Amino acid sequence: MSNTTIRASVEKADAHDKVTGSAEYPADRKFPDALTAIVVFTDRPHARLLALDTSAAEAVDGFVALLLAGDIPNNEYGLTMYDQPVLIGTGSGNQNGVPTDVSRWEGDQLAVVVGESPEAAREAAELLNPTWEELPVVDSIDDALAEGAPLLHPEDGLESNIYQTYKFRKGDVNEGWEKAVVIVEDTYEVPYQEHAFLQPEAAVSYIDEAGRVTIEIAGQWTVEDQMQIAHALNLPLERIRVIYPAIGGAFGGREDMSFQIVLCAMSLKLQAMGINRPIRSTWSREESIIGHHKRHRGRAWAKWGADESGRIVVVESEGWLDAGSYNYTTNKVLGNMHLTLAGPYRIPNARIDSHAVYTTTVPGGAFRGFGGPQGTFVSESQMNKLAEKLGMDPVALREINLLDDGDESITQAPLPLGVSVRQVVAETADAANWGEP
Repeated sequence: MSNTTIRASVEKADAHDKVTGSAEYPADRKFPDALTAIVVFTDRPHARLLALDTSAAEAVDGFVALLLAGDIPNNEYGLTMYDQPVLIGTGSGNQNGVPTDVSRWEGDQLAVVVGESPEAAREAAELLNPTWEELPVVDSIDDALAEGAPLLHPEDGLESNIYQTYKFRKGDVNEGWEKAVVIVEDTYEVPYQEHAFLQPEAAVSYIDEAGRVTIEIAGQWTVEDQMQIAHALNLPLERIRVIYPAIGGAFGGREDMSFQIVLCAMSLKLQAMGINRPIRSTWSREESIIGHHKRHRGRAWAKWGADESGRIVVVESEGWLDAGSYNYTTNKVLGNMHLTLAGPYRIPNARIDSHAVYTTTVPGGAFRGFGGPQGTFVSESQMNKLAEKLGMDPVALREINLLDDGDESITQAPLPLGVSVRQVVAETADAANWGEP
């Protein structure tokens, strides 16, 4: 007899601990002798660091240590592209030539201050005195694409702030427009979205009994965290240990770094100073919102044509995602948006371009749907407008155009067997009592 969980109610392995309140999240972990670390943000959307006076901070009673850019051996990281400094500052380098003295976003990290108490660490952090050269703010996709816009990542060697583009070309769009009886054209915009998971970022780092740099934190990619920490600190993977206690919500919002690299680096620095104590840090909700990525904001233009029966004959579209200051997972999210700009429909003629654009704003990254909501909003809005212009029922219009098993998709590859698009549309319409008065 096979053991299957399909259509069965399965008890989650961690359900008991969560229901009874005994589950330990990173902020719950008890380390009586732990020091407190405060991450200091640059608070500058675009500026070059000229100097940093730390004397007042170091004079605070209870101050223990300060981590700066020069303490990071290879000052760069990124989940899919190494394009972000760990800390903003001078006196450090990296393998990919990313300038480390420029803040490209208010949530860039300037320093980490460690104190004997939260109060001492916070007081010292507030006394850091940076001197900045303000640079032009690139606050939108339009700003980034404007003639003469500053290049936010000159190390790429690109001529604009567009750093990733995907293209679909299928059939003959000119022929398609000749066949189109009904045409709908519009431009759509989608905003940021905050994950707002229950537990703000929190972590504890220490050197374990085997000499491994260890961090206990909530995340989504243990191995990828380990790899990025090792890369930035120039350590072999086996010297890095990443432990995830209970997560406290994520939804994509914990895929990228928060404390991982800087707290591990600080543990190493303290060890070199002869201090072998854990370090803990917890962001407030405000710090969490400042410090982690969002669902991408973006824009797309779409022009679709259909014949008199409602069959789509041509699609042209161009989309842009605001990557923010760094790539994070934008290059992957963009691919999903690009695919969904055409929807799950038979389209014989198409020209679709999608671009990722750097700006001096909060990075976009993973969020449930991972690019699908942005593209689907465009394609389904276009379908509704076609239905209205044709005087057709929106569900009926979709049923005419839906891909079936083996049909050629927008990528010109056949739709795999077993994709239940038609079933989903039918059951969704039924659940909504579609067609009933």
